[in-house]
Amino acid sequence: MTADIAYLQNLQQPLDELQALFDTQRAAYAANPMPPAAQRQQWLKALRDLLSNERQALIDAISQDFSHRSADETLLAELMPSLHGIHYASQHLKGWMKASRRKVGIAFQPASAKVVYQPLGVVGVIVPWNYPLYLAIGPLVGALSAGNRVMLKLSESTPATGLLMKELLGRIFPQDLVCVVLGEADIGVAFSRLRFDHLLFTGATSIGKHVMRAAAENLTPVTLELGGKSPAIVSLDVPLKDAAERIAFGKTLNAGQTCVAPDYVLVPEDRVGAFVEAYRQAVRGFYPTLADNPDYTAIINDRQLARLNGYVSDATSKGALLIPLFDQGQGQGRRMSHSVLLNVSDDMTVMQDEIFGPLLPIVPYKDLDQAFAYINQRPRPLALYYFGYDKREQNRVLHETHSGGVCLNDTLLHVAQDDMPFGGIGASGMGHYHGHEGFLTFSKAKGVLIKQRFNAAKLIYPPYGKAIQKLIQKLFIR
Repeated sequence: MTADIAYLQNLQQPLDELQALFDTQRAAYAANPMPPAAQRQQWLKALRDLLSNERQALIDAISQDFSHRSADETLLAELMPSLHGIHYASQHLKGWMKASRRKVGIAFQPASAKVVYQPLGVVGVIVPWNYPLYLAIGPLVGALSAGNRVMLKLSESTPATGLLMKELLGRIFPQDLVCVVLGEADIGVAFSRLRFDHLLFTGATSIGKHVMRAAAENLTPVTLELGGKSPAIVSLDVPLKDAAERIAFGKTLNAGQTCVAPDYVLVPEDRVGAFVEAYRQAVRGFYPTLADNPDYTAIINDRQLARLNGYVSDATSKGALLIPLFDQGQGQGRRMSHSVLLNVSDDMTVMQDEIFGPLLPIVPYKDLDQAFAYINQRPRPLALYYFGYDKREQNRVLHETHSGGVCLNDTLLHVAQDDMPFGGIGASGMGHYHGHEGFLTFSKAKGVLIKQRFNAAKLIYPPYGKAIQKLIQKLFIR
């Protein structure tokens, strides 16, 4: 699908139409507040078939937005997990929808209790630019599985993908069920102010604060999937080839433009030099060259490239040592050369902000206590990665650090597990979704107490007297 980028960037939903779209979805929800499992399954099947049939068009649109995005990375990191997520939800949906039976205390008998999982209504999803398909489809699957109507706000930084998604989803869903909103930052602000029944935002921590503030005006519940500085720890004795190769995969995928990419690595101080060499070999093994390499993804736009180059300039001016991993400097177009940074300090912006690019600072440490202290003194990250095969040390990592998720001896792949929740903590977010947790996030777990004709509770109705005192004495738990 071809289109002029300037035209795409000007194609946005007029502000006064946002409320009309929302009202249309709210009315449709009121007319069908509890869609049956068969209808939800039909929605998911239509979505799965669409993604399968249009995968090349989606690959091309995403690559157009990036100036170059590896087709295989789009398949591996966007299309494949999206299809797996749809399949998993389809397989488990009927079980998720079943009411959950709960116990009733003897003092309240005869009665029964259950929890009913009810759709919330209209869900808003704000999608970032780094994985514009996967981070739209994942929340959409959870919200549709739970029986909701969904409005998706696509990023202004991915106009070709946004326009294609609007056209494709419009083929299979009426706008009162799923609609795509396009536009610049002012549209995003207006979108976050709608009176959604739930709002999910994925993006920068700084923007997440504004989204949460806007949602608070309507008391709209929010799920914030943010980022932060996700650390990797290389243990004192792990084979460096193992750690370097797996960290390199997590850091180079999508040129580091991943919210759970390793942001910096804690390495034993006497292993730093050896790790840098092992890491160089791993990265060069993945990408022998940058120019004309179809596997190496570009930085999304000039603004983000300038931001990353600014991190390098700031760090080197303050004493950091930049070690490029490629002989040539800048790759073709916006393919930024992957580099390691040594001698970093807290006053450098590269150690304050989430990097979101192919720069890897290395922080030396003496022992695990020092490594844990370094992590725990900072805002809680979205992910944490530990490389070492000692199970006692692995348990220490799990018990003595806080993060949204953990991989032991791997990176990134915990996000693709459909049977685990995904979400941050503190500065890296709140709430979670994926799989069953996604269904629960977009449902109201409504407690229901059921009684029939006989009413034993009359024993505790006023007027009170000696009889109620005796009853309380019998039922009182000591």
